[in-house]
Amino acid sequence: MANKKEQTLEQIFESLEEVIGAMERPDVPLEESFSLYHAGMEMLKACNARLDKVEKKMLALDGEGEAYDFE
Repeated sequence: MANKKEQTLEQIFESLEEVIGAMERPDVPLEESFSLYHAGMEMLKACNARLDKVEKKMLALDGEGEAYDFE
């Protein structure tokens, strides 16, 4: 997977589906399986980091309806 600009979560999930599909092929060599697995794990790490970042930016409303960072 070429690391272009930061991908959206949806794009990462699509890439993960492609990796899983490739790993499920009966003719995939063992070395390629390891490479695909590694790529998939890197994508999962990127997803987790992105979700953590979003979670930290969530907004909470106070009693007066004012928004502030939820950290």
